[in-house]
Amino acid sequence: MRFRILYLLLLQFSYYGLFAQNHSIHFKAIAFFTGKNDLAHISFVHEANKWFSEMSKQHHFSFDSTSDWSKLNDTVLSAYQVVIFLDTRPDSIPQREAFRRYMEKGGAWMGFHFSAFALTPSAYPQNWDWYHNDFLGSGEYDGNTWRPTAAMLKVEDGKHPVTKGVPAVWKSAPNEWYKWTKDLRRNAAIRILLSIDSSSFPLGTGPKPQEIWHSGYYPVAWTNTKYRMVYFNMGHNDMDYEHGTNKELSATFGNKVQNKCILQSLLWLGKIKRFNLSE
Repeated sequence: MRFRILYLLLLQFSYYGLFAQNHSIHFKAIAFFTGKNDLAHISFVHEANKWFSEMSKQHHFSFDSTSDWSKLNDTVLSAYQVVIFLDTRPDSIPQREAFRRYMEKGGAWMGFHFSAFALTPSAYPQNWDWYHNDFLGSGEYDGNTWRPTAAMLKVEDGKHPVTKGVPAVWKSAPNEWYKWTKDLRRNAAIRILLSIDSSSFPLGTGPKPQEIWHSGYYPVAWTNTKYRMVYFNMGHNDMDYEHGTNKELSATFGNKVQNKCILQSLLWLGKIKRFNLSE
């Protein structure tokens, strides 16, 4: 009887040990944001922080978020496997240098929408060549669609973990879409994952003619093979500016296929080798 009780206790401890191991934290992610000025970007930041926090519980990674960009330093970054830029980029030289060191030493990064924005002259000039030309490869911002509208997106690389199990063509959440000065197809280091499908045209409603796209090639998600990174152009919710209510009219994370791409991207960046996400 004594041996039977001992055996059962050992089984119980083994079970709890296995349970704890299976539910341990796989990696740590930290998101940086500014959350000022454009209400559409602020809306996205609030939504993203909530969504990533929920995903962290379901997929066993830790998620921290901060608007304190001074934490973008060697000491803090050394504790995280993935860094996320939700809306802007760092502007101070020490922060930029710390981020570059982090990436060149094998760190991982995910960026959204405005984090790639650069326009000279503007409040966010192109004054960081490594980030915009080498790391992102896109160069400066060169225009956008308006209003924020959904687009049909085409998978350009179905073999990449980010696009695994994703339909060849699918409808995105509403977004303000950017175009860039550099043609990413000409950069051998860039692996384009998603682009706007031609069935989307005309894309945008204006009122300015240049805010309605009728043709062209527009990448909206890509990775640079020299680094462990993924950029998504999504991140601008539709807002009721015209009637003064500033009400949110769309949700970036209200689209299951888009969410799957973002989550698979994060798990890939966190070096989770096997994941099978349901639709």
